[in-house]
Formats: sequence, structure tokens, C-alpha cells
Amino acid sequence: MRALYERIKEARTELHLSQDYVAKFLGVNRTAIVEIESGKRKVSADELGKLSELFQIPADELLNGRSTEMPVQMFARRFGALDEADQQEILNLIEFKRMMKERM
Repeated sequence: MRALYERIKEARTELHLSQDYVAKFLGVNRTAIVEIESGKRKVSADELGKLSELFQIPADELLNGRSTEMPVQMFARRFGALDEADQQEILNLIEFKRMMKERM
């Protein structure tokens, strides 16, 4: 199972957020984020709550690597975090897959 610091880095990069942006959101300097993402610094409860809010991921999922969300809710949350062009690309792929299944 991946560690908290790995899940934090993964969530940040999935959302295309810079370390500077996350640092400003938390009210810390960029060095603190580098240390958190490398496992050299622990995350406070307050910081965990803010990261959960920023990433739109339940704190339990960040802490334990498992989600209490249903797959549809998780997909909707992650889809909503994408920009419009990426959302359209996903919708086009879904439509393409649906059409391919109908042909079979």
C-alpha cells in the first residue's frame, strides 16, 4: 500500500496543481510541500483537512488509500476536476466505445 505522501503527490499531479499553488493554499512554503511529498515531513490534521478540500478527496482516502465513495461518485468527482477540453475528450471516447459495442 502506498504511503500518505505518495497519495498526496499523486492527487496534486492528477489535478495539474503546482507545489507552489498547494503551498499557498495550505499557508506554507514550497519547501514544506517538497518535504511532505518526499515523506520527510508529517502532515498536520489541519493540513490534511485542507488537502482533502483542495483535492476533493475524502481525508480517509488520503490517509488509508481506500475510498468510501462509490465508483460513480469517484468518476464524477475526478471528471469534474478536468478542464473542458479533457472532459470532451473523455465523452468522445465513451461515445466511440459505445458505438463499437453496438457494432459487435
